[in-house]
Amino acid sequence: MDENNFLYKELSYELIGIFYKIRNEYGPGHKEKVYQNIYEEFLISKQIPYKREVRINVYSSETGKIVGTYVPDFVIDDKIIVEFKSSKYTTITDEKTFYHYLRNSKFEVGYLVNFSTQQFYIKRIIYTNDRKPFLKTTM
Repeated sequence: MDENNFLYKELSYELIGIFYKIRNEYGPGHKEKVYQNIYEEFLISKQIPYKREVRINVYSSETGKIVGTYVPDFVIDDKIIVEFKSSKYTTITDEKTFYHYLRNSKFEVGYLVNFSTQQFYIKRIIYTNDRKPFLKTTM
């Protein structure tokens, strides 16, 4: 993907900067909720619009009915999903769950961030809406 097609480039850079600032100032090992609260303070101070724990419905491809929900930690400016972890390792299950947040929502960009891994972990995941057939019937 070339630089001109980088989804939400400026907002993404701002968010990544906050992730690093938190990790550098507070280090690894705090509870996930602590990192969420610190992050929220940064979002407020930088006047970045956000919502916490927005419910994302999962729809049946057969009936279009809601069959479940996901609840990511943050939705930033109604554009980007952010999910925090605070564990020694980031698992494949963590990544798959986060991938499903994007796959089953209108959101195309997300960040999975683990503050407590030995090497700071940030993963940007993209799942574009043109690959989501349920959007044609539910939104």
